Amino acid sequence: MAPIIFVLGGARSGKSRFAEQRTRAFAASENVYIATAECRDEEMEKRIALHRERRGADWRTIEAPHLLTETLSAEARSDRAILVDCLTLWLTNRLLADADLQAEGDGLATVLGAISGPVVLVSNEVGLSIVPENALARRFRDEAGRLNQAIAAVADEAWFVAAGLPLRLK
Repeated sequence: MAPIIFVLGGARSGKSRFAEQRTRAFAASENVYIATAECRDEEMEKRIALHRERRGADWRTIEAPHLLTETLSAEARSDRAILVDCLTLWLTNRLLADADLQAEGDGLATVLGAISGPVVLVSNEVGLSIVPENALARRFRDEAGRLNQAIAAVADEAWFVAAGLPLRLK
């Protein structure tokens, strides 16, 4: 089975940079970046541009804000390393689309268990702060925690990144 690496951290923690390094370390014939962000405003546009600039031209980018599981199934190959950045943006997209989040997370975990080729997945840890004041934000926090647990369970490695420093959890 191909290695599954899960990278978790807070906003601006260095998790994406660390995940890119881990993906490149596989020395695959191709690095594929599956982007889950939807560019809905100028601030997000700038964030996406910074990520693209840092990665450089040696990545093939696929935008999959909703069809993550299907994209992983279609793109996984033993000679290709895949980076998914990030699960919490994908979860946001699916939550706003009123999807069955339990089924979505279960489907992703199932695909990861059968995939060929290495996959690195990035997610935000959102449960370390105050309890959000509104129901939607609390639901998102709870769903993100459940998704993170499910992916960590199927991952071969799990890392927590804070202040640019990776800590191996699993």
